[in-house]
Amino acid sequence: MSESGTTAGDHEAAEVVEFWRQLGLPGLVDVHTHFMPKNVMDKVWAYFDAVGPLTAREWPITYRMDEDARVARLREFGVRAFTSLVYPHKPDMAQWLNEWATQFAARTPDCLHTATFHPEPGAAEYVTAAIDAGARVFKAHVQVGDYDPNDPLLSHVWGILEDAAVPVVIHCGSGPAPGTFTGPEPIAALLSRYTELRLIVAHMGLPEYSAFLDLAEKHPGVHLDTTMAFTDFTEENHPFPAADLPRLADLRDRVLFGSDYPNIPYRYLDALTALTRLDLGDDWVRGVCHDNAVGLFDL
Repeated sequence: MSESGTTAGDHEAAEVVEFWRQLGLPGLVDVHTHFMPKNVMDKVWAYFDAVGPLTAREWPITYRMDEDARVARLREFGVRAFTSLVYPHKPDMAQWLNEWATQFAARTPDCLHTATFHPEPGAAEYVTAAIDAGARVFKAHVQVGDYDPNDPLLSHVWGILEDAAVPVVIHCGSGPAPGTFTGPEPIAALLSRYTELRLIVAHMGLPEYSAFLDLAEKHPGVHLDTTMAFTDFTEENHPFPAADLPRLADLRDRVLFGSDYPNIPYRYLDALTALTRLDLGDDWVRGVCHDNAVGLFDL
């Protein structure tokens, strides 16, 4: 039976639960999961299906299930809170995604109400509306959206998010595929103007790990999520530099667990066990998998 089948899923769920119980945790918090309208998710999966022939590296979607089954699986894993990271790839899309995400959060109380934006007229208004409706985290995808985070159309958006102290999970590193505006330089410029922004750099900023660690050390509002980092799949092409492990330990309260569920080409458990292989101690793993996000989102 495939990994998405019931028997395999039940077996993995038991292993995931055992993982966090051994750490003395009440469960997990995953800041990087994707739930979105079915037609959008289908296009995302089609993209990953096409990646293999283009890159000679297959990317099977391990948790290719319907929405209800995907939510149920996270709950079986003991994930206490998660996100519905939606993101637009063009203008005139973000507000519609926000409306969908509001409805999803209403019917899924363990989901942190998520919203997004794009550089376009009216962005400040619909970002404000999303916060007023209860959005607790935003998603920005610099590579897919193909925009400069310093676009003047976003100047008021960043100010609103800074004032509201709402975290933004931002895919801004140049991996797994670079974009026109990816890399640490645009984010450094952004933080020079909005010094109190709460940014959660997705994927630890891979492959520019060290440069994004520099930004986190300089700006107290910058966090890093572990999405796909440290796993065998990522280490093959983008290994985390061993020399930076002590810096990762020093930032222990600003590293958050993220998985990229359901779009990962391996088991959910693999993302968790990869953290323990870093040998940074159980306290560090407890913070990453639960306590740091509980503090950031006041769960």
